[in-house]
Amino acid sequence: MAKDPYAILGVPRTASAEEIKAAYRKLAKKLHPDLNPGDRSAEARFKEVSAAYDLLSDPEKRRRYDAGEIDAEGQEKPRGPFFRDRPEAGTFRWRSGPRAGPSGLEDLFEDLFGGEAGEVRFAFPGEDIRLRLTVPFLEAVNGGKARVTLPSGDVIDLTIPPGAEDGTILRLRGKGLPGIGGGPPGDALVELAVEPHPLFRREGETIRYDLPVSLAEAVLGAKVEAPTPAGPVMLTIPPGSNTGTVLRLRGRGVARADGSRGDCLVTLKVVLPPKPDRELEEFLRRWEAGKRYDPRAGLGGA
Repeated sequence: MAKDPYAILGVPRTASAEEIKAAYRKLAKKLHPDLNPGDRSAEARFKEVSAAYDLLSDPEKRRRYDAGEIDAEGQEKPRGPFFRDRPEAGTFRWRSGPRAGPSGLEDLFEDLFGGEAGEVRFAFPGEDIRLRLTVPFLEAVNGGKARVTLPSGDVIDLTIPPGAEDGTILRLRGKGLPGIGGGPPGDALVELAVEPHPLFRREGETIRYDLPVSLAEAVLGAKVEAPTPAGPVMLTIPPGSNTGTVLRLRGRGVARADGSRGDCLVTLKVVLPPKPDRELEEFLRRWEAGKRYDPRAGLGGA
């Protein structure tokens, strides 16, 4: 018997959709096969957690599970006093049990089908399949297109929504396993795995990165070209900037569905010339003001 999906995710039955999503993402990141290579137990738990989230993240499936109409695997639960008797695909045979009185369910079956045995056609939807797709960082941030091959061999062009995150699940309706007895096919659930970027770091809708600047640019100020996920822009470095100075580029971060964007935060990093510069060394020897300030003054209490 499959475990209760609420128990698998560690949430109460009253949990909101956001609480369920947060619990899933926390467990998925901990149990992801890429972080636990060769760990069969973690892989099994990851599949279990993913299946639980698939059921509870779908409002209709969650409602039907809570109502007892389907089990934890999403399968229909039998209803009433009948049982299968050598069923064929798409056929449900029933035979009434002991009478429960004049108003029992057997009377209803006999009125509908006649006699004490009958046959009812049924249709079950096909099962969902799960796939994993690795996408480049910028395609996830900006949105884009990707191509995924289904187990059937069909190739589908997939739309990556703007701002997609690692662990985002995209549903391809009707691309799962075929149904039973003429039932509709299941869906294909594609989980996105976002590749890291060599420069950018993502924090929600904000992009952060470190920008190297020369000593002259930091002291005197300058306009320099700065990369962003939305393309390069000119960035104004104020005079007297230092390593650790953070500059904000508004609307150059993670794309949103409405076409707007988050911000890009650029942390300056002052970089000295790769080789010793005699002129700079001579200047610093003569620079009296530079000898009077203590850059470690704030570390006294450390």
